[in-house]
Amino acid sequence: MTLLDRLDRRFSRFAVPHVTEVFIFGQVFIYLARMGKQAPAGLDLSLIPSQVLQGEWWRLLSFLLEPPTTNVIFAFFFWYLFYLMGTALESTWGVFRYNVYLLIGYVATVAAAFVVPNQPTGAAFLQGSVFLAFAHLYPNFVLQLFFLLPVKIKWLALLTWIFYGLTILRGGWDMRLMATAAVVNFLVFFSRDIFTRARQGHRSMAWQAKAAKVSRQPRNVCRVCGKSSATDPQMSFRYCSKCAGSCCYCEEHLKNHEHVTAD
Repeated sequence: MTLLDRLDRRFSRFAVPHVTEVFIFGQVFIYLARMGKQAPAGLDLSLIPSQVLQGEWWRLLSFLLEPPTTNVIFAFFFWYLFYLMGTALESTWGVFRYNVYLLIGYVATVAAAFVVPNQPTGAAFLQGSVFLAFAHLYPNFVLQLFFLLPVKIKWLALLTWIFYGLTILRGGWDMRLMATAAVVNFLVFFSRDIFTRARQGHRSMAWQAKAAKVSRQPRNVCRVCGKSSATDPQMSFRYCSKCAGSCCYCEEHLKNHEHVTAD
């Protein structure tokens, strides 16, 4: 039984269900409030650690409710995908494990933000980790991109990993930290699975290489001169019925060889 299994059995009663819906409803509320001018259009909900230290502690949570974009079409598409993937993970893992996955990502994001305390931070990378987890569990899920273009989600995940990799290698320090934080929870949950798959893949490639090596060996080899069906493909080879075992000979030595005895 893993540590996560033990924690699940002990603390599952404290898990919060429907977290994905809570995030989406909160973001939709802020989005509509800004459209209806019920909230200042310039209200900044992002996580800015320097201002948190000055007393704006609510930023530790409010950045999770920052809408993804001001474009209503893209916002709706984002919320639809986030709902689809988040609820699927909660159904697959159970409420507690999904809570833990998000909590690890949240803690990693906040910790990374405090390294660059004056830089605003949103929840985009945290939500991206939900996408990576879903794509890992359901790589062949077909996503209708913009409801028109069918694409397997594993290819979009590959592009996301490339983007994260380039961000970590070449981005500013704030983006590097956020991209790193976005994959912490993924690695905690899937590193063992990835290692197992890599080891199985290595064994499979080793077996295939061995099989290919065997298949490249000539089928018939003369016991006397060493000629084979590979070196002399036009030559006929026969097996001697008077020799013990399976002794193969070329045309020249089929009737001109010393018979092999069992002794």
